Amino acid sequence: MSAVLPIASQFVPEAPSADERFAAGNAHRRITVEDKRIINSKADVNQLVPFKYKWAWEKYLAACANHWMPQEINMSRDIELWKSRDGLTEDERRIVTRNLGFFVTADSLAANNIVLGTYRHITAPECRQYLLRQAFEEAIHTHAYQYIVESLNLEEGAVFNAYHEIASIRDKDEFLVPFIDTLTDPSFKTGTPEADQKLLKSLIVFSCLMEGLFFYVGFTQILALGRQNKMTGSAEQYMYILRDESMHCNFGIDLVNQIKLENPHLWTAPFREELAGLFRKGVELEYRYAEDTMLRGVLGLNAPMFKEYLRFICNRRCQQIGLEPIYPGASNPFPWMSEMIDLKKERNFFETRVIEYQTGGALSWD
Repeated sequence: MSAVLPIASQFVPEAPSADERFAAGNAHRRITVEDKRIINSKADVNQLVPFKYKWAWEKYLAACANHWMPQEINMSRDIELWKSRDGLTEDERRIVTRNLGFFVTADSLAANNIVLGTYRHITAPECRQYLLRQAFEEAIHTHAYQYIVESLNLEEGAVFNAYHEIASIRDKDEFLVPFIDTLTDPSFKTGTPEADQKLLKSLIVFSCLMEGLFFYVGFTQILALGRQNKMTGSAEQYMYILRDESMHCNFGIDLVNQIKLENPHLWTAPFREELAGLFRKGVELEYRYAEDTMLRGVLGLNAPMFKEYLRFICNRRCQQIGLEPIYPGASNPFPWMSEMIDLKKERNFFETRVIEYQTGGALSWD
């Protein structure tokens, strides 16, 4: 009867004999920088160093220095305002509840995509290290939305089921699910041009469209409330989440561009055309969500303003991964949002408390 191998043997290969090492092309020697690739690497994924993708390690360190927790933020003013009959208009309340309905499950979808899909297909340890941190941040974001829901004493069932029950939210999630299914399918493996393009497409959808587009109507709306000294605790949490998600988006774009650099044969004209179609669909879905959340003008905002904003963001995402802008001439109607994303600012945005947003080191995410 053969002995049962310890669990560790599944992750740490047995040392081969000298003959096996040479027969396998020296596969188990100490790795070098040249051995590493973002996808389809044969190098040992357990060996973090030597670094090849220093940008990924630096983003991991910046994210760790950027740590925060929801319960650190005082929600008493939000609770008082929400309970007050005249504290918020019905349109403002709709913005808050619709936002929570989308976000409270969106970050869970993002975490599932990382943990069950993306992580196992990325073969660069530095990038895997950042993905682990990113997954933890997605958990913090879900915690934050739950903290807001609990603080405001909202009906949990209505909020957490909104992605099933509200069409504008459901449509966005249903757009994303096939790309999650691709990466989480146990039988999916990279290594062929077709499979590698599927992985690359999913990475682009999540970095450029989910985290880089689908969150921005909600972020703008809640931060606009905060700028008017309303729901300041919620807005403060959204500000931190926006900064985290901006880092996630930038990491994903760097990952995409590195895969393109190492696998230029994937970046074909038909593939780029398919991506442009996905970007157009993403803009359409997020604009539909803007219309649903803002039946009338509120907070100095209205749905048509978001059409221009989403086209502006879409062009930016296209340029970041090497696609031609889809909406030439689109401009940013909310320049103040750029200030909110600036991680180098350390001040009390909504006058709720003095904030030490970083836990160590200088904040940087470019």
